[in-house]
Amino acid sequence: MVDEKVKENMTDVDHTVVVLSGKGGVGKSTVAVNLAVSLAERGYKTGLLDVDLHGPSVPTLLGLEGTRHSQSADGKIMPILYNGTLKTVSVGFLTDSRSDAMIWRGPMKHNVIKQFLTDVDWGELDFLIIDSPPGTGDEVLAVCQLIENPDGAVIVTTPQDLALVDVAKSITFCEKLNIPRLGVIENMSGFSCPHCGKISDLFKRGGGKKIADISSIPFLGEIPISTGIPECGDSGKPFMVSEDLENEVGISFKLIVDVLLKENFPGLVKSRI
Repeated sequence: MVDEKVKENMTDVDHTVVVLSGKGGVGKSTVAVNLAVSLAERGYKTGLLDVDLHGPSVPTLLGLEGTRHSQSADGKIMPILYNGTLKTVSVGFLTDSRSDAMIWRGPMKHNVIKQFLTDVDWGELDFLIIDSPPGTGDEVLAVCQLIENPDGAVIVTTPQDLALVDVAKSITFCEKLNIPRLGVIENMSGFSCPHCGKISDLFKRGGGKKIADISSIPFLGEIPISTGIPECGDSGKPFMVSEDLENEVGISFKLIVDVLLKENFPGLVKSRI
């Protein structure tokens, strides 16, 4: 059931995209952060909501650890601005230490997510990207039930069969909740050796496209493994704002964003920045 307070507060949020994966460790948060950053860099008014309450990665990936949410005069929670444009909200901005554990049951998690949707001053947004935890549990269920007609889900996987089995559950989750499947991204798809240039398929290759084809979902593209990605994550500088976007990862991700917009939001397509 749609929550009326959420609906009222989210009136000026045009499009909501949930980033899902049934499997942990596939790079879902990295994809969500760089998707949000890419949209903001292209001139879209963009927000990023981190609902991974037990393992919030957004503050670290954006280099914003230690930053705290403030309140406006009317009591609204103010998003943290990244790079002057991207509005971000995370439980990681509410804790005193990155090692603090959130020992919460389902009802508490539902209430926190509801507060993020009702009490945050999101303002006008073209896109709200929601980074969810692995699986199909309380957090992602709360988001999808509280928001009226989310535009859909982007599903992240790695190529190997073990990941695809769990990712298929996310696809089924979307079907049962009538959430459009916007596309599949295959992360960690091949490794280009920086010394010899040889491509090694460390986790196989092509699994993402295979499951997309079987499920009749758009395949958005592949992101190769790169030594630069963990360096960007640890340094708090998303790879989509790094100095060199003409490498394999940058080019691949720009094409993924192009396909996502063209397939699902053709009326909003802007030229690349």
